[in-house]
Amino acid sequence: MLNRLKTVAAAAAVAAIVAAGVMSAQSGAASALPVSTSSAAPEFAGIENWLNSKPLTMQQLRGKVVLVDFWTYSCINCINTLPHVEDWYTKYKDQGLVVVGVHTPEYPYERKTEKVSAAIQKYGLHYPVAQDNSYATWNAYGNQYWPAAYLIDKQGRIVYSHFGEGDYAKTEAAIREQLARSEQ
Repeated sequence: MLNRLKTVAAAAAVAAIVAAGVMSAQSGAASALPVSTSSAAPEFAGIENWLNSKPLTMQQLRGKVVLVDFWTYSCINCINTLPHVEDWYTKYKDQGLVVVGVHTPEYPYERKTEKVSAAIQKYGLHYPVAQDNSYATWNAYGNQYWPAAYLIDKQGRIVYSHFGEGDYAKTEAAIREQLARSEQ
């Protein structure tokens, strides 16, 4: 009986640790972010294909607010965020927001360009999508999550990040705040 109680207690402790990690990831906690806010946004690296766009660089995007959204097409959490990301793109592109979806595959079957293109069509995405099969951009950001959003200011610095679903109003407020700022 004592061993059983110890096992239950150990399982509960592990569950609490896992839940805290998930909550931290979902809340957009910057502490889990290897590339800290206020640091320069890494350049897009190792991109196999650009879909919906010609190739882009962070350098050429200076002066614009950029939302980099890491996703993959078979991730249900990513799928749930895509309508919000598309909505922000539609609402704010004429005010200087550039959205770049970075499709980084979780599974080998997600590496095929035609399947990524089909997902872009299926979900009605109109913003640029970079296909990061080699994880070069993912690694440059030190990213660990699907979905993950990084907001970059007009000077090219990461100023906000969010991991997982939710906090859509908070993310949109961060976008609006950055768009309202003049270049400094």
